[in-house]
Amino acid sequence: MERTESGARDGQDPGAHDAGQKAEQGAGRVTDAGKQPGRADAGPTAGHDTGGGRRSTPLAVFAYTAADEEKRRGVRRMKATATGLLLLVALIYVLATWAKSAGVSGWPAYVAAAAEAGMVGAVADWFAVTALFRRPLGLPIPHTAIIATKKDQLGTSLGSFVGENFLSGEVVRDRIHALGIGARLGAWLAEPDHADRVTAELATALRGALTVLRDADVQAIVGEAITRRAESAEVGPGLGKMLEKIVSDGGHRKVVDLVCVRAHDWLVLHGDSVMDAVQGGAPGWTPKFVDKRVGERVYKELLRFVTEMRDMPAHPARGSIDTFLTDFAADLQMDSDTRARVERLKSEILGRGEVQDVIASAWSSVRTMIIAAAEDEQSELRLRARASLMSLGARLATDDRLQAKLEGWLEDAAVYVVTTYRSEITSLISDTVAGWDAGQTSKKIEANIGRDLQFIRINGTVVGALVGLLIYTVSHGLGA
Repeated sequence: MERTESGARDGQDPGAHDAGQKAEQGAGRVTDAGKQPGRADAGPTAGHDTGGGRRSTPLAVFAYTAADEEKRRGVRRMKATATGLLLLVALIYVLATWAKSAGVSGWPAYVAAAAEAGMVGAVADWFAVTALFRRPLGLPIPHTAIIATKKDQLGTSLGSFVGENFLSGEVVRDRIHALGIGARLGAWLAEPDHADRVTAELATALRGALTVLRDADVQAIVGEAITRRAESAEVGPGLGKMLEKIVSDGGHRKVVDLVCVRAHDWLVLHGDSVMDAVQGGAPGWTPKFVDKRVGERVYKELLRFVTEMRDMPAHPARGSIDTFLTDFAADLQMDSDTRARVERLKSEILGRGEVQDVIASAWSSVRTMIIAAAEDEQSELRLRARASLMSLGARLATDDRLQAKLEGWLEDAAVYVVTTYRSEITSLISDTVAGWDAGQTSKKIEANIGRDLQFIRINGTVVGALVGLLIYTVSHGLGA
């Protein structure tokens, strides 16, 4: 029987319709003596017809490997064991029949009945197991070589089964909810080592993203975005509100103080220049000594004025500045002429090439700063990111509401993906199975599960013998 089964495995299909058998023959058969362990059978070339009418290329990841060949040797050993048990039962049947024909009464009949039923069970299960992978005895019997001929249908059925039973919204939602991702993620992030690891990974990803981006493209986008946003928004009212707030809070007084100090110091250092400027602007018909006296007087009054403004917070000029700024802030918000002039000034400034260059170059500075911070483990960016992750983890581990919110987001996202792309996911299964070579698929599946299937033959022999013995005993007891 082993010889017959081996012949069915290695023989050609006379029906010429078995795509799986032809694929295996085209790939080259493997014999026990000539096959080297670890050498995969050559699969069909691209465009091979798998038997289902569609042309596809076999997937290399499903190739027959050295590990499969090792498993197949174990299958052959189990086949030999099952076939040996069948031969043993046949021998017992022959001896029991001979003893019964020789006139021995009693036990030979029972043994012969059990052995006969055992042979029937063994042959029937051999046929069933063999029919999964090839045509028994090479005969074109319908509904045999199931894996080779029905591979595409099996893939489609498997995809439908997965889609209906594993990719339903209820199943996905219940499974994610049962995992308790919120609490587990929080406890994991709260660990300093884990927070360091996540921070390092985020820093690496950030550096990679910034490195890949082209500076010219980003600069153009940033420049266009800033310019478009500035042109579309009226800046006058905003500037007016900001200036009004500054004046009301007295924030401008430090600027006035600084201007007064600088003006006083400059006048002290450049007194001669001021007096020369005054004298140079005098009429030509005035005496020079008069021009000099006027220049000195103007300089002294100007220095006194600036000194008083510097030293007197309640100086009237300071009050005039406050009034001017307050009125200007109101005009920026309410006066249409002032707002229009500000808008024209804004457009002129934005239109200058120097301003556009500054806006565009801002990205380079920001990018360099971010990359440097991401590379430095002690940078403020990474330290704050690490602290934020640990804080988030500690809160997630204890805050039920935050856990529920996070898990709700994950559940909704997962349900959306599986319900929206269910057909694409299931088609991945069916298309992948369809892309497998029929012969390779049969050999690989047989190598992985064939050893267990041989126990079916062994069990069939034993169970068949017991059932046959029981039937014969009952029939003999009833006088049949």
